[in-house]
Amino acid sequence: MIKRLREKNHRKAARDRRARAKVSGTLECPRLTVFRSLKSISVQAVDDETGKTLAAADLRELGGTLGNTVPGAKAVGMLIAEKCLKIGVKQAVFDRGSSLYHGKVQALADGAREGGLVF
Repeated sequence: MIKRLREKNHRKAARDRRARAKVSGTLECPRLTVFRSLKSISVQAVDDETGKTLAAADLRELGGTLGNTVPGAKAVGMLIAEKCLKIGVKQAVFDRGSSLYHGKVQALADGAREGGLVF
């Protein structure tokens, strides 16, 4: 059991490294990092040159109306787009981390695009 869990975590970390090696964010074009848990989904706009978070959005900011669903993830994407546009960021690089680009992660990206961000 423990061996299987270690292998699973190792595979997840490897996927994360592969995805992260291909993207890097700047002040003009930050990296949008997605974190998915069983209860929530959150996203950050990160400037990798200085190591600072420019903006962040979380499902909890929207209240309990949508829940951890695909429409909730899309609303979080629209929220991060709104925050990024407020600080003058129009373009971003999408970093899915170890998650597959499917379901909630894809809905978050679509919501950010609808909100005005360009990937």
